[in-house]
Amino acid sequence: MAIVYIGLGSNLGDREKNLRDAINALASLPSITPLKQSSILETEPIDYLDQPLFLNMIIVVETALAPHELLETTGRIELELGRRKTVPKGPRTIDLDILLYDSIILSTGDLIIPHPEIKNRQFIIRHLVELDPELKDPITNEYYRDFL
Repeated sequence: MAIVYIGLGSNLGDREKNLRDAINALASLPSITPLKQSSILETEPIDYLDQPLFLNMIIVVETALAPHELLETTGRIELELGRRKTVPKGPRTIDLDILLYDSIILSTGDLIIPHPEIKNRQFIIRHLVELDPELKDPITNEYYRDFL
């Protein structure tokens, strides 16, 4: 079983409900067990700025799914919860990003682990440290807390 950190974000509709629905959808799967969840932070949009504020959080799960199986699963959940990709980095009901998967380093056409934007998003680092102050970047072996 792998330990995975999944980032959740929402900026359309009932944002808190969207986050809860995504967690419930993940938890309903026999191959995924939620372990912990971070607090929720409201954040400004990044990259595409003309959109509402986001609610962001991270959950830690244990899963038997391989990285690409988990990516397929999170993509399916996003669609089931109403996500429509009309503008790159644009508004969304829910966004599920695989941030860390154990300590693997993976780069394929559709999946990069650790997520390449971790160090560019202070709210992600803040959440990671909140969940585990001893967590290290698999690439550099540096503590995430040192990036705050």
